[in-house]
Amino acid sequence: MAKKVSTKYECSACGYQTIKYLGKCPRCNSWATLDEVKEVKVNDKHNAFLSEETGQKVTVEVEKLKNISTEDVPRTLTDSNELNRVLGGGVVPGSLVLLGGDPGIGKSTLLLQISSYLAKNNDVLYVSGEESVRQVKIRADRMNSDTSELYVYSQTDLNLIYEIIKKIKPKFLIIDSIQTVYNANLDNSPGSITQVRECTQQLMKIAKKLNIAIFIVGHVTKEGTIAGPKMLEHMVDTVLYFEGENHHSYRVLRAVKNRFGSTNELGIFEMRQSGLVDMENPSQIFLEERSKDLSGATIVGTMEGTRPLLVEIQSLTTPTAFNNPRRISTGLEYNKLVLLMAVLEKKAGYLLQQQDVYVKVSGGVKIDDPAVDLGVLVAVASSFKDRAIDMYDCFIGEVGLTGEIRRVSRIEQRINEAKKHGFKRIFIPHSNKNGLEIPKGIELVPIKNINQCLDILFANIF
Repeated sequence: MAKKVSTKYECSACGYQTIKYLGKCPRCNSWATLDEVKEVKVNDKHNAFLSEETGQKVTVEVEKLKNISTEDVPRTLTDSNELNRVLGGGVVPGSLVLLGGDPGIGKSTLLLQISSYLAKNNDVLYVSGEESVRQVKIRADRMNSDTSELYVYSQTDLNLIYEIIKKIKPKFLIIDSIQTVYNANLDNSPGSITQVRECTQQLMKIAKKLNIAIFIVGHVTKEGTIAGPKMLEHMVDTVLYFEGENHHSYRVLRAVKNRFGSTNELGIFEMRQSGLVDMENPSQIFLEERSKDLSGATIVGTMEGTRPLLVEIQSLTTPTAFNNPRRISTGLEYNKLVLLMAVLEKKAGYLLQQQDVYVKVSGGVKIDDPAVDLGVLVAVASSFKDRAIDMYDCFIGEVGLTGEIRRVSRIEQRINEAKKHGFKRIFIPHSNKNGLEIPKGIELVPIKNINQCLDILFANIF
């Protein structure tokens, strides 16, 4: 059966398709993102890619929803507690997990570590499209990983990979990376939108049909998103992002989509010579080099999923040399910083119109928890007044536009985490104090608005 080729243009940002080229995508309003793709209607052999015997039709069975078991799906635990936490309690059979991150961040290292561990009791196939089997072995030896039972295959042709899968019948499959894998039945080059989408779709079918848990590595663009069509993230079961800074040894694994668990969980690792190591107590790591008796530094209690975390907020205010003062934030959303500066000016009378304001979350962590608002605001005020905050003070609270301190969730866990690390005084929202058991050795300071908080810190009145 001959192939029929039709040319279309597809947006690499959102997946929008059109039959003619457009400079601007009508759906996401991105410029110069429409790429030419060739849609190919392939032969029957390709359509029967997952059939038991080539040319035979796959039997389809339909079940009533009431007859389907609702028992918990058995999960397989890895040797990484941090990864288990982010996945929601372990690896789900038949799931397709997409792992993205910057080059050199440690994606291949993480997957090689967990595949080496899983191979001790299960058949695991590690497919590398970027390295030879010898290079994979050298990297495993450097990490001191036991790979004696791990199947390694260097291949990029998806049809050949599928033949090996049917032969070995592994329980876990690693594809590194999806941008290097291609389907020979398509005319598009490897890494193109059509190839990435088609190969991911076929891997999803393999995962569901053969009940294999598949991990695929995805490259990211300069904007930090996974390369390929946006619909790639919609196709898979779980999307994980591996984040970190080149000048820090810490890595953060964050779930942005998870059909089998929470998307608020976060795992923290440390990159060492022997590979990635779990950080069981990340608060201690982030507080090791905290500022002492210096203005512009505060400690905040935040939540990442079910885990309480203490991090340091640093701020610097300096007279501006520009007509418009600068507002720069690292690890904190820029709009949140601008909002808090407006509240500090309007409700507390701090004149920041002629001040450049810089805010940074230490340790390379990104925070979007509203409970850190109070700590950020106090850090800026401390730098502006050049008055140091007591190093045993911790701040928890969301700041409203009228300057009020609003209630936050899971206040007990945040307080207990602060107590565990030696903090003595904790500023909390006044509405959170009702029914709250105060731990021994902790002074809780309930506050209603930012003026009350700033008066306690800088005017020495309670």
